[in-house]
Amino acid sequence: MKRYVVLALAFFGILPWVPVLGQDLPKVLVIGDSISIGYMEPLKKILADEAIVEHNPGNAAHTGRGRENLDAWLGDTKWDVIHFNHGLHDLKYVDSEGKNTDSEEKGHLQIPVEKYEENLEAIVQRLKKTGAKLIFATTTPFPEKVEGPLRKIEDLNRYNEAALRVMKKHGVAIDDLHAFALPRLSEIQRPHNVHFTPEGSAELAKEVARHIRESLAVRGVETPR
Repeated sequence: MKRYVVLALAFFGILPWVPVLGQDLPKVLVIGDSISIGYMEPLKKILADEAIVEHNPGNAAHTGRGRENLDAWLGDTKWDVIHFNHGLHDLKYVDSEGKNTDSEEKGHLQIPVEKYEENLEAIVQRLKKTGAKLIFATTTPFPEKVEGPLRKIEDLNRYNEAALRVMKKHGVAIDDLHAFALPRLSEIQRPHNVHFTPEGSAELAKEVARHIRESLAVRGVETPR
């Protein structure tokens, strides 16, 4: 009963967020936006007997938000693997008030690609201090015309290239969800949307689980599969 009271207080912001973790299984933290939120439940089910998988509270959004909140998201837990991504929120267009816009003339990129790369550099340096095995997921593709804020495919490619430069520099493992999803996008993604169908999210979860398992094996962590 006590655990549920603590969880409720944390949910309503009365206590700081504290992940609920088991004692024996390896611990995995997923940091990301709504795409990762979409595949979290199937991912937890896939790895239920192999690892405790937690997501940062809420939507990690862009790299600026990630950089500001990283210490709080990491907490005091000794993570074995951290799977992370920022991108879709960085490359969307917002107006002068920071609100979403579907017009390039009325807005600008939320986080310019140079700042995106700088933020990722800082994020990776902080994550490396945890001693966890790091996995960066490339930003997933989307159709040429999407509902909501303007996002351009050419920007997506530039941002993924910038991210890969940072990850290569630091030897961070890559989960190329962009390459994984692109050939089957019409089958697993919602029409005119950056988000995936439940079936699509389940497919992403399988790919993420594969990379997490590989990282746990490299780290020498035994899982009770």
